[in-house]
Amino acid sequence: MTAEPIHSERPTSNLGDEMLSLQEACRLLRVPEGTLRYWRHLGCGPRSFKVGRHVRYWRADLIMWLTEQTNRPQDHR
Repeated sequence: MTAEPIHSERPTSNLGDEMLSLQEACRLLRVPEGTLRYWRHLGCGPRSFKVGRHVRYWRADLIMWLTEQTNRPQDHR
């Protein structure tokens, strides 16, 4: 009998990745805490998760989200 693979939205290659608190993520992104909380509420910010009652971010997810923002076409009005 073989074990079934565990499927998750997050690749397992980041198992050694650093987990950051909300405040640490804000420092990395250079945005106020309120902005990151608002983005999380809207569902448009970087991927986050909870450990108990605490919001956490993987550093790799923050870098990937920043890269996506950089590569996004600019809306010129």
